[in-house]
Amino acid sequence: MSENVPILQKAAVYSKIADPIEICDIPVPELSSTDVLVKILYSGLGKIDMDIWAGNFPIEPEVPRVGGHCGVGVVVQVGADVSHFKPGDRAGIKLINDACLCCEFCKRGSEAHCESATTTGLGINGTWQQYFVIKYSEVVRIPESLQIQKAVPILSDGVTAYRALKESNVKPGQIIAITSAGSPLGRMGIQYAKAMGMRVIAIDSGNANSQICKDLGATIYIDTNETTDLVQSVINATDGGPNGVLCIDTTGDSIELATMYVRTRGMVVLLTLPKDTQLTADVFWTVFRGVTIKGSFYGNRQDGDEALDFAARGIIDVQVETLPMEFLPKLCDQMSNAEITRRIVIDNWK
Repeated sequence: MSENVPILQKAAVYSKIADPIEICDIPVPELSSTDVLVKILYSGLGKIDMDIWAGNFPIEPEVPRVGGHCGVGVVVQVGADVSHFKPGDRAGIKLINDACLCCEFCKRGSEAHCESATTTGLGINGTWQQYFVIKYSEVVRIPESLQIQKAVPILSDGVTAYRALKESNVKPGQIIAITSAGSPLGRMGIQYAKAMGMRVIAIDSGNANSQICKDLGATIYIDTNETTDLVQSVINATDGGPNGVLCIDTTGDSIELATMYVRTRGMVVLLTLPKDTQLTADVFWTVFRGVTIKGSFYGNRQDGDEALDFAARGIIDVQVETLPMEFLPKLCDQMSNAEITRRIVIDNWK
């Protein structure tokens, strides 16, 4: 039986780019025949939310806009033509939604590059609301064995890291280097890389990050503050360089350094989207050594299922702190000032 859904709901909204985020009442969206209405229990809070809010991307959201790039909850209503879901099913909302599934990119399993795809929190209102309408084909099933709030970061950083590791072409037993390895995305990358049989070299700064990375499964940690020659340090530690690099730190000269320490014929995968950053590399050595530089934005629907399955089987774990929606304005200010490093999940109903 469908839940009795109210007319209005709580949501976190900003009226203009970079304006204060406010908690207010907005209408609950209506279903079409192919849609599912999800009662959002928990929402993600990440750097991408802050970049969208601040207008740091070439494409800005239409305002006013409800933020939030991912979330999880339960189905409460389904459209007349939906047979794959029923009220009570656990459901996830991911970053990429409503791809056409017919273009060449969708057919190749690359929905993130579909020209018709919409981005949650950017092209459409996000998950910082209590109810969310989504086309049934885009809903992610959340395994029953997984604590539901832990699915939130899996649908964000987890899918991103998992897809990037696939794109790296690094095989089991080979070495993957991860920059900014102590960041939330880096921590996820370490766990998935280990689960996929790769050996991990973590690159970051500080003793705290060293312990975190090693506890998660990194076999080698290189502290950027403790070396005067990062390239040679990585090459020496890996007997010739890693087979691939997840370049989470894509600022400054980090990309060029990665192309220099990656093994010949290796792959450097770029994951993050810093504003106004240009890619630089030595063309001669990049070509001569057969180094590939590749971007990886987000995973497809199958990647989402696989990433969640790792977590459901207990191979991947993530510690989350759950806070009420009313804390969002303050949390967003703190995140914008880089004051938050822990993984926070928003409870949409507190």
